[in-house]
Amino acid sequence: MSESPKSRFQRWRASTLAPFRHRIFATLWWASLASSFGGLIQTVGASWQMAVMAPSPDQVALVQAVGALPFFFLSLIAGALADNYDRRFIMLVSQWLALTASVCLAVLALLNLITPASLLWLTFLIGCGAAAFAPAWQASIAEQVPRDVIPAAVMANAMGFNLARSIGPAIGGVIVAAAGAVAAFMINAVSYVGLIFVLKHWKLPKPERSLPPEPLGTAISAGIRYVRLSPNLIAIMVRAVLFTVPITAVPALMPVVARDLLGGGAPTYGVLLGGFGFGAMLGALSSAAFRARFSSDALLRGLCVVAALAMLGISQSPWAFTTFLAHVVAGFVWTLSLATFNIAVQLSSPRWVTGRTLATYQTCAFAGMAVGAWSWGLVASEIGLRSALAISGVTVLITLVVARWLPVQIARSGSLDPHVAASFEPPQVTPHESAGPIVVTLEYRVPEANAVEFVGVINELGRIRRRDGARRWSVCQDLDDPVLWTERFESPTWIDYLRRQTRPTLADQEIRRRLSQLIDGERGKMRRYIERPPGAAPLGADSSRLEPLDDTFSHG
Repeated sequence: MSESPKSRFQRWRASTLAPFRHRIFATLWWASLASSFGGLIQTVGASWQMAVMAPSPDQVALVQAVGALPFFFLSLIAGALADNYDRRFIMLVSQWLALTASVCLAVLALLNLITPASLLWLTFLIGCGAAAFAPAWQASIAEQVPRDVIPAAVMANAMGFNLARSIGPAIGGVIVAAAGAVAAFMINAVSYVGLIFVLKHWKLPKPERSLPPEPLGTAISAGIRYVRLSPNLIAIMVRAVLFTVPITAVPALMPVVARDLLGGGAPTYGVLLGGFGFGAMLGALSSAAFRARFSSDALLRGLCVVAALAMLGISQSPWAFTTFLAHVVAGFVWTLSLATFNIAVQLSSPRWVTGRTLATYQTCAFAGMAVGAWSWGLVASEIGLRSALAISGVTVLITLVVARWLPVQIARSGSLDPHVAASFEPPQVTPHESAGPIVVTLEYRVPEANAVEFVGVINELGRIRRRDGARRWSVCQDLDDPVLWTERFESPTWIDYLRRQTRPTLADQEIRRRLSQLIDGERGKMRRYIERPPGAAPLGADSSRLEPLDDTFSHG
């Protein structure tokens, strides 16, 4: 007797709860949930403390801006470290930094020594801890769950954060109203302890590395280059910025909305922030259903329209209840959109560069948040709160205009798995790992009838080679033998050449297959060279037998 097909609810539950079948993910999720509660309570305290000390909208919005700025300045560094070093150690250090800053903030508030400047600086340091933590945390999801569960794991993390967002701010508002901002800061400091404990005892398996880690500057450049030469990732980054700049007006101006438009205090702000978080949690919970029915691009287009309606609703609402509902809708759009961008980046990046692509995405998104929070605060100060919110709602629709040219697409499952060429052969003389540049040439004989198509394919292959680390890529056609084409590119050193050999993916093989159909033979004839500076000894030569150059030649 065959089993009856699962109901829609059962399929949704199985998909949503899949990550929790993995013990380490579940343990870290609960620990991060506690930390998220503390962070959101701290946000209420910091924003309301600033509203009391410096009540202008631009000063209040600045709290959100300085919290987001570290993601712009530090994410790329953190991503490079996450791809090359122990991610668990990086996460631990970042959490200790945030804990220290939180304790300092609580002590200053307790002693009544807190100022707008110290509040902003310590909020910035807490943001630095979060910025250093995020790329390593998100890149480590692949060590916590299988690749096909990554989307559900990303959404589960978003759900946990927004579960805290939906309840924490309301609790935070009550705490701030009853005991002041100092209590919120102390609770946040304590909330880091559980996550630090779990991370300290997590036995994260160390990846097998046949090559030494990339230097920090080289690693950052490689990550930026990979994104710059990946059209899918560029589309995601641009769309994320165009979305975050306008919608950040909602959380950035929320304290002022509670105070000026609704005439409330800290509890009112906590309720609005709770509504925003409740909507965000609904967005995370409904993600699986929406992703099953719509492509990422179609989903993001629809969410932009809903975001515009929510922001216009906040700006024009005359009642507290409708303002609350508009914040619920805005929170729904916020999480579902940003998580969709995050999933698209994760599934469009090979493992060797995932930390850096996620860091680049976070840099773009949080730069948009920082610019948006500061800008909409200034706009609200100049033309009024309702007008600023209305303009931001219209601005978010710009994303629909560019979506036609920059669609968000996700790579096929497994297509970004590594494909190391089986034909790689060690050279007869192996240079030192820092020796170089290494020059590679490949000769292709291309029938005249295939030449036009060959040019398009070889240039696409060149983009892939440059994305993976090749430099000075070029292709030449022989003037005396027009069917002979030569592709040339370099690697700065031998170790860079070896790293590039590990980076091709299964998806890249489609381009190579197309190329093989256009040339005579299965592949081009390859030669590898190493540039030798003037006076350098030949590779493999016995230095004791070398004679010094005659002064006539050595001085020209």
